[in-house]
Amino acid sequence: MKEIPVPYVRSNQAGIVLMVSIFLVTQSATVIAALLAIQAAGLIFGVRGNLFVRLTRTFLSGRVRRSGTEAAELQRFNNTIAVSLLGLSLLSLLLGWTWAGNVLAGMTGAAALAALLGYCIGCTVYFQYKQFRARRLQRG
Repeated sequence: MKEIPVPYVRSNQAGIVLMVSIFLVTQSATVIAALLAIQAAGLIFGVRGNLFVRLTRTFLSGRVRRSGTEAAELQRFNNTIAVSLLGLSLLSLLLGWTWAGNVLAGMTGAAALAALLGYCIGCTVYFQYKQFRARRLQRG
């Protein structure tokens, strides 16, 4: 199974928290569009396509090898959720639904902050999804 070094995962989470915080203060849809582009690049091109990871690689080049790792499949699942929420947030903002845009961006930021603090909401959703599929396959 492919793995991603923890510092890369944490830098992405911190970048999300930072940019969502900037958005909530400035209320600039451009910030959400930029964050969406960064996250979508990571989803399309893999972890190396993510700007936050690229910046981390520049500063932590040798130390990353000695860190722990997280499953790439799980991080891709979490990134898909983030891209979906950010896309809906941007769409809401462009339609003038400021409240919905703020809530969706806030959910993304809150999930990233919770992950930084040790609880991965996306991991819980992923686990439940896998359990549901396994039970469904057992029934035939």
